Amino acid sequence: MIRSVLVANRGEIARRVFRTCRELGISTVAVHSDADTGAPHVREADTAVRLPGDAPADTYLRADLLVRAALAAGADAVHPGYGFLSENAGFATAVTDAGLAWIGPPPAAIEAMASKTRAKELMADAGVPLLAPVDPGQVTAAELPLLVKAAAGGGGRGMRVVTELDALEAELKTAAAEAAAAFGDGEVFVEPYVVGGRHVEVQILADGHGTVWTLGTRDCSLQRRHQKVIEEAPAPGLSVELRSTLHQAAERAARAIGYRGAGTVEFLVDRTGRAYFLEMNTRLQVEHPVTEAVYRLDLVALQLSIAEGQPLDTTPPRPHGHAVEARLYAEDPAAGWQPQTGTLHRLALPDGVRLDSGVTDGDTIGVHYDPMLAKVIAWAPSRDEAVRKLAGALERARIHGPVTNRDLLVRSLRHPEFTDPATLDTGFYDRHLTALTTHDADGAPVFALAAALADAHGRSRFGGFRNVPSGPQTKTYAGTGTEHTIRYRLGRDGLRADDFPGVRLLTLGPDEVVLEVDGLRRHFTVSRYGDRVHVDAPPTPGAPTTPTSHTFTALPRFPDPTARTEPGSLLAPMPGTVVRIAEGLAEGDRVQAGQPLLWLEAMKMEHKITAPAPGTLTTLPITPGQQVELGTLLAVVTD
Repeated sequence: MIRSVLVANRGEIARRVFRTCRELGISTVAVHSDADTGAPHVREADTAVRLPGDAPADTYLRADLLVRAALAAGADAVHPGYGFLSENAGFATAVTDAGLAWIGPPPAAIEAMASKTRAKELMADAGVPLLAPVDPGQVTAAELPLLVKAAAGGGGRGMRVVTELDALEAELKTAAAEAAAAFGDGEVFVEPYVVGGRHVEVQILADGHGTVWTLGTRDCSLQRRHQKVIEEAPAPGLSVELRSTLHQAAERAARAIGYRGAGTVEFLVDRTGRAYFLEMNTRLQVEHPVTEAVYRLDLVALQLSIAEGQPLDTTPPRPHGHAVEARLYAEDPAAGWQPQTGTLHRLALPDGVRLDSGVTDGDTIGVHYDPMLAKVIAWAPSRDEAVRKLAGALERARIHGPVTNRDLLVRSLRHPEFTDPATLDTGFYDRHLTALTTHDADGAPVFALAAALADAHGRSRFGGFRNVPSGPQTKTYAGTGTEHTIRYRLGRDGLRADDFPGVRLLTLGPDEVVLEVDGLRRHFTVSRYGDRVHVDAPPTPGAPTTPTSHTFTALPRFPDPTARTEPGSLLAPMPGTVVRIAEGLAEGDRVQAGQPLLWLEAMKMEHKITAPAPGTLTTLPITPGQQVELGTLLAVVTD
């Protein structure tokens, strides 16, 4: 019997495992870096062990420190979560060698799937369908497009799509360098890139007594940078024959390597309905909640049971209904998916959906880890109902802090290509990102008006409608891509505001404003954090893609004239680490518009910094390995 579990991870997955452990009466041990000292997973554990340092390489990726922490805390089992060392056979071996139970597959099974190239060889022997490998030295233009992939790791690192033959060599080098930096293994391989393919996977669960469950399918086709954004179960629109093929192939894959525990076999399904093995994840997946919802299971509880040697039932339970999950990221999809940092002041969703989050109100979103804030999961009897429920919950969420992908998620869930399963494929965001991230500026001014009115009430000496000054008032806010200057009068005869002829004030308070807008009563909630103002409102009838929340920065009446930068200055868009500078680049070089100058790494992703215009690189004050803060000068390109 397992009595105490150390989770060798952080954030959302650590909290998820702890939740099940508490329900089962198992005590919990957290580990934490210095950056995570006050993190929710640390606060919720029964005890915690510090891993000195901030960077993952010094903390969550140190197998020796993790094993030592488990022994020091008196744990008798280790759950690896996902990411970090969850698919590291050496770590699994170190755990068992220390006399601890490993809540995961045998080290040999992890090792068998650790390299995608070796995994494909094993799967070919097991009769699992595969894409034919491509020799990069012999490739021709007729074989384009191609996909360059890292043999180790995942999460989109070391992965490049190649559409021009001349670019293959450079992409191979770039992918290898990224893979070596991320996984310590620079091996890459090349395979055909299937245009219009779907990412479909099968959840498996295997015990130590010969039983293997295949728990339906999941579709994870909506991805950015080869990382999943929206997942659902079951995968919609598959024929009975294809589902059977996927289940059988997943079971053969599990039996071929003597699998035990929870795992996922991932496939690419082309437009003709043919399936090809991609990889096997020898761990719990981020998207496991949709399977839990449909099968009414606790996969973490089953992982613990299997680790204790308990058998599964001979047949799995039957599925019910449909579940959809959206990953809420602190990132700006309109700015190249740039991760965002800062204080998360509030994260609240309406009842009726499941929220799995690694952060709570007041937490700081830093640069060291993945930018995912939470997963939001909705279940309903049908797919249409589940999608509607999830979109509605996200729309009504209160998210105050860094920029997130919330509006993108809502628009994606309501897009005709998503609602029709026949058109699902991994190219969704390649086709629609610009339209999905085009900001709806038409609705923003009335939100800014609500912010200005609430601010006026808050500045009133006595509060209350009649005591607000009746003279003309002006307030300017910076919104997304534009400024809003609000001019209004408040007096005994009500509201008179420039540019708002159809608006009537009904109720005014310091944190809420009720307006009648073109005959419709609208309730605005106003929250302030320093000079930042978040304004939320219920959805507008008949406007399914209109944002229900706007964030503004209150601008001073007289800006500081010294707050300027030299023309052509490139400032760090986020805190991060300078990974590398373009080969041979030096001050005095001529550069072209769009030419890569350097790469920053933040939140597990690399971000390319390019020249904004043709000119001369007059300043390059940074070096590889340097840590930079938001707004740090990286380079100056002079026209």
